[in-house]
Amino acid sequence: MRRFVPALAGLVCAVTAWAAPAAAYEIDPLTRQPLDQPLTVTVRSPAAAAVDPLDAAVPKLSPIPRETVAYSGPYGAGTIVVSTGERRLYYVLGNGQALRYGVGVGRPGFTWGGVQTISMKREWPDWRPPAQMIRRRPDLPRYMKGGPENPLGARAMYLGGSLYRIHG
Repeated sequence: MRRFVPALAGLVCAVTAWAAPAAAYEIDPLTRQPLDQPLTVTVRSPAAAAVDPLDAAVPKLSPIPRETVAYSGPYGAGTIVVSTGERRLYYVLGNGQALRYGVGVGRPGFTWGGVQTISMKREWPDWRPPAQMIRRRPDLPRYMKGGPENPLGARAMYLGGSLYRIHG
């Protein structure tokens, strides 16, 4: 339960950051397509995909879709809770409901628990790997400008003064 509260707080912050109208962004960060064009998704059988070389161009949907679920926890509307054990992020909507998202969490030994406040939000943030990560992976760049190839993705929410982010 101690991990659920911080996770929920994180989810709430993430949803708040992403709640801006879609028209505010020029491209969809997932498909990298202009937002003025409708997204079409074609579902094909594995046999048809093997024959069609253009299948790689079809945008892929998240393997864990966002869904509205019942929520009876102690947190109020607008709170984000990240459940590292479930690998899920919950954004509490109130009225006994929450939005549940599938998320990636740190590998064993690199996870975090606690309660934090979102201290900063960024669009297309730059990335500087922390010193601990560089010690483990000296091949990493020391700096990456924000953009589609950046590991933080299109948006990032910074959790207090910690090294942890909600991003994607």
